[in-house]
Amino acid sequence: MSDPVFEEKSAKFLDWFKAWPGASFHADIEIQDLRRDGRGRGIIARSDIPEDTVLFTIPRAAIINTETSDLARKIPDVFATTALDDTDGEADDDVGETSGPPDNWVSLILVMIYEYLQGDRSRWQPYFDVLPTEFDTLMWWSDKELDWLQASSIVAKIGKDDADSMFRARVLPIVEKNTDVFYPEGSRRLSEDELILLAHRIGSTIMAYAFDLENEDDDVEQEGEDEWVEDREGKILMGMVPMADILNADAEFNAHVNHEEDSLTVTAIKPIAAGQEILNYYGPLGNGELLRRYGYTSIHHARNDVVELSWDLVMSALKQTLAIDDATLGKVITELDPEELEDAFVIDRDLEEPDSRGEFHGSKTLRSLPEDLREQINAILKVVRKMSPETIPDKQRRDEACFSTMRRAFELKLAGYPTSADDDAKLLSNNTVAGRPGMALFVRYGEKVLLQEAINLSSEKINALVASQGGDAQPSAKRLRTK
Repeated sequence: MSDPVFEEKSAKFLDWFKAWPGASFHADIEIQDLRRDGRGRGIIARSDIPEDTVLFTIPRAAIINTETSDLARKIPDVFATTALDDTDGEADDDVGETSGPPDNWVSLILVMIYEYLQGDRSRWQPYFDVLPTEFDTLMWWSDKELDWLQASSIVAKIGKDDADSMFRARVLPIVEKNTDVFYPEGSRRLSEDELILLAHRIGSTIMAYAFDLENEDDDVEQEGEDEWVEDREGKILMGMVPMADILNADAEFNAHVNHEEDSLTVTAIKPIAAGQEILNYYGPLGNGELLRRYGYTSIHHARNDVVELSWDLVMSALKQTLAIDDATLGKVITELDPEELEDAFVIDRDLEEPDSRGEFHGSKTLRSLPEDLREQINAILKVVRKMSPETIPDKQRRDEACFSTMRRAFELKLAGYPTSADDDAKLLSNNTVAGRPGMALFVRYGEKVLLQEAINLSSEKINALVASQGGDAQPSAKRLRTK
């Protein structure tokens, strides 16, 4: 069933977009309501579209950033070059004692808050009307919903408290100091709680939709690298790009955003059949990261799933593998430089990037174990061998111990999830868990599959080592538990 209000906002937004000088929107594509599929608005091909077709063009003047908004000109002391270049997190005298320097991340939040508060006085009002006001990103989940993620490390990366602190320290003081600029005459001032909520909404919008804007020849990637409070270093201009962010994204994509001097263009990288959705690519993100940043999961991103392994858990596995006590292990650790020890390790499939047509090639299963993890375990084992030669008498036994420790660490991580991969697979096949719990279920299932691949690969490595010595693979773990 169609939604007249939703459709009217889409139509007004499209008319507004086309009115920008230099903007274009191909006649064979259209904006559609895809909420029935959990994707909000999307852009669909109305007819077959050939490869290399320019689907639409966004003039840079239409992009919301510090250069196009009036805010930077109204409070120039806040957006001074010295403040923007200072990214050490310390307060800048020109900005205010509590606000801190507005790097590009904070600057875009301020600009978006300003334009939003202008209402119909903002030239981007029709754009704000189609931006989401509710999000499925992890920032907005309840504790009960987050419990569905079980032992996934993605929960620790949400950073809601850090975001709240950042808003109170670096955004609210600037708004409160410049109320005559941020609030149009006669408009109601937001309370502190209302302003914090708006900042969270704006932050989530930027997290999901903002682009890093560079020239055509620069290496450009959409979105930041890690936690959204600290994603940006203030060195690249960020902006909200109307129409480009209407595109949904998937690993099976068919369009690419090109950054040119005066515009951004979206081009078909392969033939697109009538009825197909135009899809962008956000990079090789696993479903946990996809859910944290953008609020959805995709079967096509399962190949990029990752699992984070803590060093504490690896140390527990090492103790079990070598059958040594805490005191002995403590002596071993003191022989190493703590600054050279990593706190966590990432297990991923390290797959090839898609080609120029957005197609993937090669294996989709785990082919190698984390080399940095192996090196750190071996560093420990070398000290153990030095202190207790009978525990690790030779390199063969050291290699067995290393892979056995890795396998045990993977097993311990997998055991931290209350349900098994088979349990989750049954729930997924029954299709009885929907919404946020359903997405969490998909994330945790993918992580368990990856962990099992890591366990299997570790076992293969151990078996190969034992076979190379003409021995039996089964007793290897027992041989390692030397007193």
